[in-house]
Amino acid sequence: TTAATLERFTVNFTITNLPYNSDLENPDSAKFRATRRVMNTLLDRLLKDSIIGPAFHGCETTDFRYVLGSNRDQTQVDAVCTYSKEPWAAPLDRVGLYHQVSNKTRGITQLGPYSLDKDSLYVNG
Repeated sequence: TTAATLERFTVNFTITNLPYNSDLENPDSAKFRATRRVMNTLLDRLLKDSIIGPAFHGCETTDFRYVLGSNRDQTQVDAVCTYSKEPWAAPLDRVGLYHQVSNKTRGITQLGPYSLDKDSLYVNG
């Protein structure tokens, strides 16, 4: 049998109640590290209970970005998630995963204490 390979996919979304500031630009800042820790935990909980659940390894928030035109009251979140792709498994069902994430975030409006821009979720395989 061939061993599973680790595959990555990206998840991007915008938080509307996390004001962007320069601390979120700096991976060494306490605010960046704390916010990344919370984000990783929330994403891990969300995706462990999804169609990729058994194969899911985890997400790592990679970047927080300023949303152009948002008066710095919103923050774009970029994360890279990893799962085991079994040789026999179908490709990542991005559409199915998107719909499950949408359902589990109340129509892409809430992730834990954060409010989401309902038009901002992007899942890329």
